[in-house]
Amino acid sequence: MATLDQKSPNVLLQALCCRVTGKSEAEVAHMFQYAVRVIGSNYAPTIERDEILVSDKIKKELLKQRRGEDAVSFSELHKKLQSLGVLEHRWAVLYLLLSLSEDPRKPSSRVGAYSSLFAQPLPRNAHSTPFYCTRPQSLSLAYGDRPPGSGLSSGLGPSLGPGLGSSLGTSGIASLGVYSLNGPTPTPQSLLAGQAPQSAAAPLQPLGSRLAWALPVNPSPAAAAVPPTSALAPPTTRTAPASPKAARTQRDGDATGAVTEAALVRDVLYVFQGIDGKFIRMSSQDDCYKIDSKVPLSKSLRDLCSRLSELGWLHNKVRKYTDSRSLDRAFGLVGQSFCASLHQELKEYYRLLSVLHSQLQVEDDPASALHTDPSLTLRRLLVWMYEPRFRLKTLAALVDFCQGRKGGELASAVHAYSKTGDPQMRALIQHILGLVSHPILNCLCRWIYDGELEDTYHEFFVASDPNVKTDRLWHDKYSLRKSMIPAFITMDQARKVLLIGKSINFLHQVCQDRTPPGKITAVSKTAENPKDAAELLSDLEGAFQEKIDVAYFDTSKYLLDVLNRNYLLLEHLQAMRRYLLLGQGDFIRHLMDLLKPELVRPATTLYQHNLTGILETAVRATNAQFDNAEILKRLDVRLLEVSPGDTGWDVFSLDYHVDGPIATVFTRECMGHYLRVFNFLWRAKRMEYTLTDIWKGQMCNAKLLKTMPELSGVLHQCHILASEMVHFIHQMQYYITFEVLECSCDELSNKVQQAQDLDQIIAAHETFLDTIISRCLLDNSSRSLLNQLRAIFEQIIEFQSVQDSLYRSALQELSLRLQHEERRRQREEEGEWGVTAEQEAEEQRRVQAFQQSVPKMRSQLRILTHSYQSIVQQFLLLLMSSTDESLRFLSFRLDFNEHYRSRDPRLRASLGASRGRRLSNI
Repeated sequence: MATLDQKSPNVLLQALCCRVTGKSEAEVAHMFQYAVRVIGSNYAPTIERDEILVSDKIKKELLKQRRGEDAVSFSELHKKLQSLGVLEHRWAVLYLLLSLSEDPRKPSSRVGAYSSLFAQPLPRNAHSTPFYCTRPQSLSLAYGDRPPGSGLSSGLGPSLGPGLGSSLGTSGIASLGVYSLNGPTPTPQSLLAGQAPQSAAAPLQPLGSRLAWALPVNPSPAAAAVPPTSALAPPTTRTAPASPKAARTQRDGDATGAVTEAALVRDVLYVFQGIDGKFIRMSSQDDCYKIDSKVPLSKSLRDLCSRLSELGWLHNKVRKYTDSRSLDRAFGLVGQSFCASLHQELKEYYRLLSVLHSQLQVEDDPASALHTDPSLTLRRLLVWMYEPRFRLKTLAALVDFCQGRKGGELASAVHAYSKTGDPQMRALIQHILGLVSHPILNCLCRWIYDGELEDTYHEFFVASDPNVKTDRLWHDKYSLRKSMIPAFITMDQARKVLLIGKSINFLHQVCQDRTPPGKITAVSKTAENPKDAAELLSDLEGAFQEKIDVAYFDTSKYLLDVLNRNYLLLEHLQAMRRYLLLGQGDFIRHLMDLLKPELVRPATTLYQHNLTGILETAVRATNAQFDNAEILKRLDVRLLEVSPGDTGWDVFSLDYHVDGPIATVFTRECMGHYLRVFNFLWRAKRMEYTLTDIWKGQMCNAKLLKTMPELSGVLHQCHILASEMVHFIHQMQYYITFEVLECSCDELSNKVQQAQDLDQIIAAHETFLDTIISRCLLDNSSRSLLNQLRAIFEQIIEFQSVQDSLYRSALQELSLRLQHEERRRQREEEGEWGVTAEQEAEEQRRVQAFQQSVPKMRSQLRILTHSYQSIVQQFLLLLMSSTDESLRFLSFRLDFNEHYRSRDPRLRASLGASRGRRLSNI
């Protein structure tokens, strides 16, 4: 029975060469090496992969041989094969049949086929290593024992099998760019003649293919040494070759017991795969491969082995990472892509090891061992493995840097290694980055074109919260995971990506717009495969930026058009200004006139339906009736929480109902701000309305009370105080209306017109409200100012009640005096005395009592005036110390004639300080 060695591929291939050429094993050594090179190569067919083209060629061959019936039968069988659809690569089957049909007795055809085969360059994707490569001593790796049964043969079996036959373009550890191992390319004629190959330029092949030509061979088969004959055998009888095991034993050690270099080469090849050899083993204590100190070995060989063993350590580090992470589903698609890229690099590395192992088996064969010198030496291995070692260092360093990272963070870590000036280094990282970033870019394209977010492992930089309801979709459902934003995507691009997908989902779910995404923006090239992802990465500032910008502008423009056309967003903004910010003057004035009888009553006696009817009356009687019905139906009355002693003025408020898409702009927080501003403006407008009533009362009663000279001083004092209050309220109204509301509304309008997306409109609206809240003294920093202003408002209300009381008393006294005069005149006309002594005495007592009450009124007004002026002075002090320049200017207008400044020395100091600050700013 044949032994295992006799059935090995190398022995069978050598026997095939001897059988075809009819020569001895020594004479076919050159052709055997060439056959090893062909088997280790990855040649593609010389024809195009076209099933129809191969079928036509077969038909032409049959017709050329005058086999027309066979050609017809072949055509029918080919059609049946196409209809079945069982085979995926039918062209390959047809090409095999065509190749088998060629006549082997036609040398010209075979030579032509070989010539076309060698004329076609092999695919080579030479990539590079990163700028950061660290020595093994700086890479911490806890070496794990290899699983049992992972010997060299078993290690080369499953892992090398796919690699040898794979035609996928990878980064190519097996591609040497610095140390070229190209040998001379043979010609078919020289191969058939049994000559050594001549020097000729050959295309750069993968290392597994080029290494076969780099191995040295005997210059001439005739010069090979004839094996010695046995002393007991006849001289013409050759000695039987030694068994492979005996030859390997002779190569492992000489007669003195010293370890040979060939044995070390075999151990090094095992170590390259992370497998302990006979002499070189893994030291768990030192975390490196070491040669047993008891092995007698020179220092130079020991140093060479140590340097070569570094590849095994690096291989273990990369392999351990891929083995542990490949089965981890939580690692995500990006992590699996990273592991796949590392597997590709290791596959190319295994292709190289397979060629080296094949040559080692050839040299272990007794026939070749007797006639050839060893071609695998430690120094040659050191040269050949220079670039693979350099690439494995890069992968090991990359694995270390990527520990504990996933998703976009992992892509950022890989991208950081691409910043190098070495083109080969950069090409390797670019290849890995293309694979790693493919899931991210694919998810990005689906997000910006379809609004779909499939991120099972939370790797994408856009996060979604499924618990958020539809009304908060824009604000809370989608957000950015800043840690997952890849380094090759800027924050501005990430923000635009977030807005694009969020706009699409907002249109579908909130606006109920069923327009297909393809009609909103044109779909450009997506990243459905790693090649497309690599193309996008190669032009981040061009095609990638343009893709995002086009989708961003188209989607945002369409969303704003829908909001303005279907949901009247701009009209709602203007309605807020007219009604809640009291911009519709005729409506507000008429509403106050209608509401006055109701609002002076206690708050507990008000009914909302009565107030709503008055509101509708005010709308119909003013220009508000011409507004859009969609806006008017949202306008309503709201009663605030009632406190003890409140009147209708304290609890009344207008309300504006918002829902649907516009509620995204007018959120609950924003409507709360509008309510606060309305209450402030409503109270200020009430002060203006109250002072108007005070002024009308003074003008109407001025002539009537001229006949009562004792009231002249009190009335004059009322006029002075009312004038101060009117001046204060007018300046405050001017400040609120023009410097706060009008300027802020104009700024908001400009920002809304220039806004490119909904987020900019929301931000402009929030800035508008914040500005109004701050300048209307409603923020926390202006609480003291607001308290003083409310105190001034209370003084105005109190002044109204004091003046009303004064006028009631004065008018009542005036009425009694007129009645007394009228009775006296009537009695005199009747010829009687005007009044009796008792009536005169009673009249005198009443007039005297009224005159005695006038000083009390005067003192009451004086106290009220003093209290009002003190509060105003304190208010001016706070205004002058404010950091807001517009508030400091307001203090100048309130005290334009320096009336309050002359009364309070603190105002003079504050005024000087504010002027100093103003000059320093200039």
